[in-house]
Amino acid sequence: MHIPDGYLGPATCGIFYAIMLPIWTAASRIVKKTLKARQVPLLAIGAAFSFVIMMFNVPIPGGSTGHAVGGVLVAILLGPWAASIAITVALVVQALLFGDGGITAIGANCFNMAFVLPFTGYYVYKAISYNASADSSRRMLAAGAAGYIGINVAAFLAGVEFGLQPLLCHTANGQALYCPYGLKIAVPAMAGEHLLIFGWVEAVVTALVVKYLQKEAPEVIEEGGM
Repeated sequence: MHIPDGYLGPATCGIFYAIMLPIWTAASRIVKKTLKARQVPLLAIGAAFSFVIMMFNVPIPGGSTGHAVGGVLVAILLGPWAASIAITVALVVQALLFGDGGITAIGANCFNMAFVLPFTGYYVYKAISYNASADSSRRMLAAGAAGYIGINVAAFLAGVEFGLQPLLCHTANGQALYCPYGLKIAVPAMAGEHLLIFGWVEAVVTALVVKYLQKEAPEVIEEGGM
């Protein structure tokens, strides 16, 4: 799902940086106020977990990759704002040190994976697990569904961002200047792989970790993310 350099036009990259700047600012302020001291190590572990799981990239036709993210799990445990910080750190390190995702596309990648994904998954989890006890199997099922839905919404948006580029940035004769694939190719390529493969990986990983914590550290589930 990482968008590389050269696939989004300068205006698109600038728009996503402009969108993410107030989100990063709000996230830092909210996390500073709400994150408990004993949860700080979990935030670091969440960032490291997201970093590692996103390194298992599978190329997708059209110039991007498919992979799990782990962002919904971090959102379930610490809240979506903390997840936004954790995944942003992972994405920036990947872009700057490993060339995984473009530097110009950090704003877009963070919008998809560090904002849309954790917030979508978090509220899906909250809706399905509403009033469920910490040891309820509904929590595990809610976590799996949240992981699946969150990553697929993010993948769909990445496909839309790719697919709009030929319409937004092209020469006088219609030749695309950046991503050459329109919506009819980009959206199915991104959404299809995640619906069929990577969404299920995200769902299984998220559900299994929640199930494990229900048995070994139920207090983490009880606190959850606010």
